[in-house]
Amino acid sequence: MDRPRSAVRLVRSDALTDTAPYAYAASVDAGARLVFAAGACPLDEAGATVAPGDIAAQARQCVANLVTALESAGATLEDVAYTRVLVATTVRADLVTAWDVVHDAFGEHEVPSTLHGVTVLGYPGQLVEIEAVAAVR
Repeated sequence: MDRPRSAVRLVRSDALTDTAPYAYAASVDAGARLVFAAGACPLDEAGATVAPGDIAAQARQCVANLVTALESAGATLEDVAYTRVLVATTVRADLVTAWDVVHDAFGEHEVPSTLHGVTVLGYPGQLVEIEAVAAVR
């Protein structure tokens, strides 16, 4: 059975720079069920932090865990309307490293996103966390 088209509409604006690798807004069709994913952390199945010190590897694990959480709620990355990517760093290049992994995972579905450098995250050795809101029919 084919899945209905996404309830999420990405919005771009000619009045804003087109160099940003994401849409500036998203709208959600009326009647869609919203899915609020807890921050996806770089934890393995045993609850251990994956790849301490490796931002890209942690971002990949976060994306994998986010995909699993969304699937459990009946959603996919294409249903995501917004993300927030948190990186424990004060180095702009580290933010870009995490963002590149997330952006690649979403492919052409360039959802509005906020990228934050933060002081510390919840688990020992954790450098990355990804929050998401999705909408499904």
